Amino acid sequence: MTTTRYHRQTLLPQIGPAGQTQLGTSRALLIGAGALGSVMAEQLARAGLGFLRLVDRDIVEWTNLQRQVLFAESDAQKAIAKAEAAARRLGEINSSVEVEPIAADVWAGNIEELAAGCDLILDGTDNVQTRYLINDASVKTGIPWIHGACVAAEGRMMAIIPGKTACLRCVYPTPPAAAELPTCDTAGVLAPAAAIVASLQVVAAIKILTGQYGALRHELIAIDAWSPRFRPVPLAGAKREDCPCCGRRQFELLKTSAAESAVSLCGRNAVQIRPAAQWQAAQFDAASSRLQSCGDFEQGKFFARCRLSDPRGLTLTLFRDGRLMVDGTTDHGRAKSICSRFIGT
Repeated sequence: MTTTRYHRQTLLPQIGPAGQTQLGTSRALLIGAGALGSVMAEQLARAGLGFLRLVDRDIVEWTNLQRQVLFAESDAQKAIAKAEAAARRLGEINSSVEVEPIAADVWAGNIEELAAGCDLILDGTDNVQTRYLINDASVKTGIPWIHGACVAAEGRMMAIIPGKTACLRCVYPTPPAAAELPTCDTAGVLAPAAAIVASLQVVAAIKILTGQYGALRHELIAIDAWSPRFRPVPLAGAKREDCPCCGRRQFELLKTSAAESAVSLCGRNAVQIRPAAQWQAAQFDAASSRLQSCGDFEQGKFFARCRLSDPRGLTLTLFRDGRLMVDGTTDHGRAKSICSRFIGT
């Protein structure tokens, strides 16, 4: 059965039976299950990846359905955690692939643990800070990662092999401020553009997971799907000895304070509050109990949700890792106040 399933793939001289066996024993960490991540997850599952740790902090919304291929209308209606909905669909696509869904925010306090035991890290994120965090973790641990980004009809992709290629900070030394960049909320996103970038990431992933590092091009590939145009940017001489990450090995983003933080979510009228480091899993049950009497309450595998009965029109989603998502505001101060009132500190 296995031979029949992957027959067309093993016919490729670049893969063959030996490469297929390597894919079947490989382990990957995918951060983000959105436009890029959902395409990558599906293609890798169909290709016969052995293990996929899929991490996403968000829930499925109606606006996701235009480009995020693993989700259906029923997922948006129920506002299911993306990690959970994606894992269920991947199990239907290929039950032989082990998928570990994790509904969590990736940050300095957990990224190394999430990457442990994996052969590759895949970038399906939607924000600059997490990409630079992945870069630090990759270089520190020696685990390769594949960067991808897409907004409007444009995108880019590059593979980073620690110790061999330029890292993200060699190419872009200073992380741009979030306000400097367009987002899917302000510029939109063309679904085929995201699919092209994600497909290029999967090709690079297969090369790495089958040990074909020599087949990788040391370049950043920029695309404009609307034109269409592909523009390779050579990176053969881009590795810098003075790079703060791979040159000086300072890993600044891995040293981020564990204090509570608030972030606005791309494309959402919502703020996410991450708890202080002392949050314990047992606190979830107590906090969920407090929410039950505050409005329309429901609880799933990864979260508890309450639509507040007061006139403010807010919806609170508490995840098991302690994150609180406050839908209905972009005011960080207000979101923190709501968190303190309903969840505690």
